[in-house]
Amino acid sequence: MRVKINPSEIKGDFVAPPSKSMMQRACALGLLNCGITTIFNPGYSNDDLAALSIVESLGATIKKYNDSNVIISSGNVHAKPDIFCGESGLSFRLFSIVAAIGSNEFTITGAGSLLSRGMDNLIEMLHALDVKVSSNDGRSPFKINGPIVPKNISVDGSKSSQYLTGLLMALGSSAESPITIEVENLVSKPYIDLTLDMMRFFGYEITHESYQHFHIKPKQKVEKNIEIPIEGDWSSASFFLVGGAIHGNINVSGLNFNSTQADRMIIDVLNQAGVNYRISNQQIQFSTTNDLKSFAFDATDCPDLFPPLVVLALHCNGTSTIKGVHRLLNKESNRAFTLQTVFSKMGAQIDIVDDEMIVQGNAVLIGAEVESHHDHRIAMALSIAALSAKGETSILDGESVHKSFPEFYDNLKLLGCSLSLIK
Repeated sequence: MRVKINPSEIKGDFVAPPSKSMMQRACALGLLNCGITTIFNPGYSNDDLAALSIVESLGATIKKYNDSNVIISSGNVHAKPDIFCGESGLSFRLFSIVAAIGSNEFTITGAGSLLSRGMDNLIEMLHALDVKVSSNDGRSPFKINGPIVPKNISVDGSKSSQYLTGLLMALGSSAESPITIEVENLVSKPYIDLTLDMMRFFGYEITHESYQHFHIKPKQKVEKNIEIPIEGDWSSASFFLVGGAIHGNINVSGLNFNSTQADRMIIDVLNQAGVNYRISNQQIQFSTTNDLKSFAFDATDCPDLFPPLVVLALHCNGTSTIKGVHRLLNKESNRAFTLQTVFSKMGAQIDIVDDEMIVQGNAVLIGAEVESHHDHRIAMALSIAALSAKGETSILDGESVHKSFPEFYDNLKLLGCSLSLIK
């Protein structure tokens, strides 16, 4: 799908969609819960739907209603022969481990860029738990034969925190005696905070020492019905927060300001940049800011903020730096290279020096034909940038936004964006 966007003044109200990070974790925890789990404000992105489908493939029953999804489960895992994760890296890493609780042999695979992502760390973790694994040279598809043998384990957390999320859930559900996970070089700690918060909500007892030693107590297998609401998604909302910072006149609601979601840290950047906003009645209300200031921000623990922050930096005075480029190599695209490539076509100057992305502000953006590289966050960043570009911007593969935020373009239209979708 091609998306054509003309320069537009946007204004109005935006409500954040459900957090897919929370939704996918809730699905996994609902599977492992013995009883009925009701998920309120569920998400319907491709990644969310993949997680629900996987849970069904692992033995749970799903019922869908207008305002909720219900997971009915015995708490046990019985994998069907084939499990499909779509393009969701979190689902692949999380459910590869959770599904290995059971003794059924299964093949787990995905689509798109997920097929080219290296997962050697995942194989090492499964082998350490006596699980048999074969793969396509460290990539999907994996053939896995459990069951997991719960034991103390040491893991490398430098590639992704998603492996640790899977381990915490799988070992928390299957261990019959206390377990300790030793973790080195953990990245994206806020995502582990989110995992731990949600697991505690489901009754797990887990403590940690400086994110290096995680201690898991065995969980009693008792029937329990749980209701859990899904927060608004700071990751998806970040693009509209940047839109508000640049254009003003936008009110953003539906976000939890005490959330453990990593991308809540964008508020720190808005403050650095001198954005004119106020928070009233759980709503972020933006007014026009005449001069945005350059900023320096470490996005190592929240790499999904790189795309919207690049757009913000292009509209700031001076040079902004965003640290944590090494976290962008194993995303839907090589996101650092993609950001450089697509925005250079619009007249921007972005340099990468060691682990920092350096963005020259006061950019005069020119509408151009650009590709999303099948990356949902690149497509959204280009769309927000196109609002203030000179001339029409044409974005190829715009449907990539369905991965995380299928209503993205509908929301832009409601705010007054001049856009057309060409299939």
